[in-house]
Amino acid sequence: MQAWLEEQRSQTLRDRYSAQHNAFGVLRLMMACGVVIAHAGPIGFGEANLGTTFFAGQSDIGTMSLYGFFLISGFLITDSALRSSLPQYIRARLLRVFPGLWVCLVVTAFAIAPLVALYENGSLDGFWGHPEGPFEYVTTNLFASMEQLPISGLLADTPYGQIFGGPSAFDGSLWTLRYDLAFYGLIGILLMTSVLRRSPRVILLLTGVCYALVLRDFVTGPTLTSRPPQHGAIGPFPMIGAFAADWTLMLGFLFLLGVAARLYAHRIPINGTLAGLAAVVLVISLWRGGFFAVGLPTFAYLVLFAAVTLPKKLSRVSRRHDYTYGIYIYGFPVQQVIALLGGAQFGMTVYILLSLLGSLLFAVPSWHLVERPALRLKTESVRAGSGAAADTDQVEQLAETVPTADPGRLSPTERHG
Repeated sequence: MQAWLEEQRSQTLRDRYSAQHNAFGVLRLMMACGVVIAHAGPIGFGEANLGTTFFAGQSDIGTMSLYGFFLISGFLITDSALRSSLPQYIRARLLRVFPGLWVCLVVTAFAIAPLVALYENGSLDGFWGHPEGPFEYVTTNLFASMEQLPISGLLADTPYGQIFGGPSAFDGSLWTLRYDLAFYGLIGILLMTSVLRRSPRVILLLTGVCYALVLRDFVTGPTLTSRPPQHGAIGPFPMIGAFAADWTLMLGFLFLLGVAARLYAHRIPINGTLAGLAAVVLVISLWRGGFFAVGLPTFAYLVLFAAVTLPKKLSRVSRRHDYTYGIYIYGFPVQQVIALLGGAQFGMTVYILLSLLGSLLFAVPSWHLVERPALRLKTESVRAGSGAAADTDQVEQLAETVPTADPGRLSPTERHG
């Protein structure tokens, strides 16, 4: 018994992590559903995101899910980058994001939006030629800038539209993709310059700087539950180009925590005592204040702890069919349509269930018809680049990344990265 306890105390994240057997898939699926659930408040009922009151205004279910997404992304993207050349890495990132996004934009603009126009106006008069019409929606947002969110002045009378007093977003969730791409680009630069492999302390420095900025805004806030940053943590400017300084900081901090966790997995202890303490600190910080100072790091630890300690059978979730991305990118327009049709009249619980089922109806074909075929192109390029003369270590890495038992199956790194 004593030997077992000592072994548990000495285990690290690297000891517990397996590319094939982890709970990152089920956690990401839960987070995608968490975003949809949180959005039920503003989209269906014109209220705050669910969880805002319980978390003392510091966060909500959707924002916590976003933090988890970026933490996991940092970990898995780094894991993928360490196994790849720069061209393979770039190809993988492009294939993961853009095919699904482009089809989503087209479906939203040319299938969902015309039906909304017919429902709201009884005809398509003025729909196609509107200054912010469907063609402009697709071309403007083609590279995930999401600088145009409404289409042809529609959805002004939905609860979400009434919040803003005019036409509202068809797919407000897509705003985070520009941050994903920016952070992918950062990892690409670190890979190209060999910093990722040879100078991991640079990552610790960047993470520490981000945390220092978070703490600076926390201590200058008027209360322990103030939601920083109050003024934009990166200089005095609220925006940096198309990027909001506060979101750049918060999401960047979680992403870098994931990167650092992967690079220093051999230094991060994984045990139940630390997880219990982290859970207590997280709950207290969400309830009483201080979440941004102590809650964010403890939340990150709990996500990583869960990913490597949950039962191995959960690794099957999203392993063969990963509907996470589809639920995330289609959830918002589905919820807008349900609200437009009066689905909220049946209450919050029914509205959430309809939202999740409706999102899944789009996510399933998105995976099978768009995302998985695109990801197969990625795995084919990795196999082609391995060559017949690959040494033993390279073959083992490829086998770990690309299972050979079923060419249609994708490893966790490939699906989520």
